[in-house]
Amino acid sequence: MQLRALMYFDEVVRTNSMRAAAENLNVAATAVSRQIENLEHYFGTPLVERSSRGIRLTAAGELLAARAGKTLRELEHVHQLIDDLQGLQRGRVVIYANGAAVANLLAPVLAQFSLKYPNLRFEVAITTARQAIEALSSAEADLVVTLFAPKLTGVKVRLRSEVAYDLITSARHAAAGLTEISLKDVAALPLALPDKSFGARQAFEEQFAKVGVELDPVFVTGSLEMLKELVLREAAVTLLPRLTITREIEMGLLSAIPISGGRAVKTAIELCVAPDRQLSFAAAKLVDFIEAFMRGAEPRKAGQKPKKSV
Repeated sequence: MQLRALMYFDEVVRTNSMRAAAENLNVAATAVSRQIENLEHYFGTPLVERSSRGIRLTAAGELLAARAGKTLRELEHVHQLIDDLQGLQRGRVVIYANGAAVANLLAPVLAQFSLKYPNLRFEVAITTARQAIEALSSAEADLVVTLFAPKLTGVKVRLRSEVAYDLITSARHAAAGLTEISLKDVAALPLALPDKSFGARQAFEEQFAKVGVELDPVFVTGSLEMLKELVLREAAVTLLPRLTITREIEMGLLSAIPISGGRAVKTAIELCVAPDRQLSFAAAKLVDFIEAFMRGAEPRKAGQKPKKSV
């Protein structure tokens, strides 16, 4: 079985069309059809059924499709590892992150890292935590950074760093000069929060309920940029990790006030890799870089080591 046949089959599966696959591969449609026939001869069974509506995978085709994509990605990964052995120090890193808050944490890290390694290329996908973990397991992602991730097997947690949610206000807000604020006082302010499908919102509800307060936000949105814009315009305040608004704090636009009494919502940001797959040069360097950033970002006492799970 030739690798080209598998590549052509994978493209047919992805596009659900012989013609579209041929256009993407820049070959004739007959070349794609011939390679599919070669695969069918190799496996001794039909893989696709052709009709005027396009193609439909047979049961055998479905079985091959489920594994062909991962096999090709693994081969591309091996190619990158061989490049590393030759000292080329180039390649592409695919990162999956869940949630805009995590993306906001990643952006400055990636910007700084890309300046250090200008020959590397990066692809960042923002998904749910579960989708990110599944992408890692299927070799679609080199690494994932998750917040409120489900506990799933098949991943290796390189580092787990705890972050707290502060009250975020405009720098001109009356509360901006406070050193800390209680949850009851926070609840009395006009709040902008994510909807209840978000893990962060669920954690807020639980924490506020412990002090006998029911949340009644003025604004509900899943957009981090919308939350920040509402706060900047002094229409509301919100709850976010301080690190997500570092730039706005430095510019004197926003303020972060810690929650008093140890009542702040805290969550773990996890940096995960596949346990059975060697990282390429590019991915390994980026993982080390993110790990160093997360260690520096984690609030801890002097001399205390960050929580690490391997």
